Amino acid sequence: MSSLSAELTPQLASQFARIALGHVTRPFPYKRDHVHAGPGDHSDPRAAHPIFFGSFDWHSCVHGYWTLATVRRLFPDMAEASAIDALFVEAFTEANVAGELAYVSRPSSRGFERPYGWGWLLKLQAELIAHGDAPWAGRLAPLAEAFADRFKDFLPRADYPIRTGVHSSTGFALALAQDYAVAAKDAALADLFKTKARAWYGADQGCQAWEPSGDDFLSPALMEAECMRRLLPGPEFRSWFAAFLPQAAQEQPATLFAPARVSDRSDGKIAHLDGLNLSRAWCWRNIAAALDAEDPVRPVALAAAERHLAASLPHVAGDYMGEHWLASFAILALTAGAAA
Repeated sequence: MSSLSAELTPQLASQFARIALGHVTRPFPYKRDHVHAGPGDHSDPRAAHPIFFGSFDWHSCVHGYWTLATVRRLFPDMAEASAIDALFVEAFTEANVAGELAYVSRPSSRGFERPYGWGWLLKLQAELIAHGDAPWAGRLAPLAEAFADRFKDFLPRADYPIRTGVHSSTGFALALAQDYAVAAKDAALADLFKTKARAWYGADQGCQAWEPSGDDFLSPALMEAECMRRLLPGPEFRSWFAAFLPQAAQEQPATLFAPARVSDRSDGKIAHLDGLNLSRAWCWRNIAAALDAEDPVRPVALAAAERHLAASLPHVAGDYMGEHWLASFAILALTAGAAA
């Protein structure tokens, strides 16, 4: 990146838009999440995914579109607006959505992209709803409703959370999908998220934070906290957080306050650590904004967020292993705090 800012500026938004426009329709390389149902089941990615066939994998393509929709709304006069609009006209057609829906409706696709892609698809739909009179949310609605139904089917059977720093994180999926539950006014889904988060995480105290692992792009500890921030009323969250990280004001556990080192950005797994730094900044900024003004954790959290941003924001572009997805995490971090 050519500049460093703690906020999403018009310049950064345009850079992120150009990055995403360069990869959401780039068909190869592409890594599929596909269960082969038989010897002839080997369709081309674009035939299976007429919208989300780019960006190296399905979920990254979904949040690449979220990146474009978000900067398009926040900066309506940006130079890239017409290119984004033209792409959306081509991508979000009834036929293309029907194709995506047909794929996920296959019996062998029951676990497709669970839960990471589920959360991001609903996050994208929440952003498209925010575009008001634009037709995109209406077009994508059947696919979004299908993923909302998957959460409603799966979560009552999910007795245990998945406490990882990668795609399987249940805290991350619930945090993203909550935006859809609010935007779509799906009260049943919102209530299910709140009930499940309390059951999974409500009794957690004294988090040890054994992280990072070598390919984390999420903090298991902070992602759990961000999930609870989104789903609990403010006073309840603050009480829970004080017990969950009781020494945060003393920057303990220390690992949560130190950015991860990224030794090789051409390695797709090691490059995840740039995402870890950006997602920690996102979590810390949102958590700080949710705490009481006099809480001693607030300045510590904000300082940690700035360190993590400085470590990885300059590396959103450069190698395709990070470039196909990191802009989305940078936007999460740079827009964090205000809504909290």
